Amino acid sequence: MRKIRILTGSSFEFPEANQALEDPNGLLAAGGSLCKKTLLNAYNKGIFPWFEDNSPILWWSPNPRCILQPGAFAPSKSLRKKIRKGGFEIRIDSCFEEVIESCKRVTRKKQRGTWITNQMKDAYIELHHSGFAHSIECFTNSELVGGLYGVSLGNLFFGESMFQRSTDCSKLALAGLVQIMRKNKSKMIDCQVSNQHLLSLGATEVTRENFLDLLTEGLLEEPIDWKGQTRNLELEL
Repeated sequence: MRKIRILTGSSFEFPEANQALEDPNGLLAAGGSLCKKTLLNAYNKGIFPWFEDNSPILWWSPNPRCILQPGAFAPSKSLRKKIRKGGFEIRIDSCFEEVIESCKRVTRKKQRGTWITNQMKDAYIELHHSGFAHSIECFTNSELVGGLYGVSLGNLFFGESMFQRSTDCSKLALAGLVQIMRKNKSKMIDCQVSNQHLLSLGATEVTRENFLDLLTEGLLEEPIDWKGQTRNLELEL
């Protein structure tokens, strides 16, 4: 019977992702820390943390894995209409901490990755200050109304969570991210676990093996120059 690895001490190695449990799907290890070195090591191996408050840190690599290939992004007619109409701004890294706090306050049923502990919040803010975590934000009338954040390594993006306070505003932020990834010839935005919302926008499920292949390729590519991105992004259809 396969068991998860218990991570202890200040120096440890994650097991290979293919050693994750089938039930619960993808659970690989427990323990360790959320320090920058550990988080970057995890993402480089196709692993991400998700756990409840007052519980050990749990590390996951589910099979299948949900990804969005930028070329497969499929905005609905209503979203295309909203993009053409305008009346919003898409910004990059203008208020990361406000985005992650907004995601933290969102409650969604049966969705992994939207519940964020204070420990997780602090860890990703540190990653942001180190240049590895980024946010895409949607503003209307200078008010933040939607956004998303995640981790970027190589020319890949590992999405963590999104929120919106107005219809379609998280989708507008996602459209901005897709545009950046297309221009950087990325093959994958990691969405972790699928749901109908993501699938309706063109996301798909791939085997863990296929995901790890795409991961390996993307990590070898030139890292995205996030500081060189235009702060205000003009969405293209």
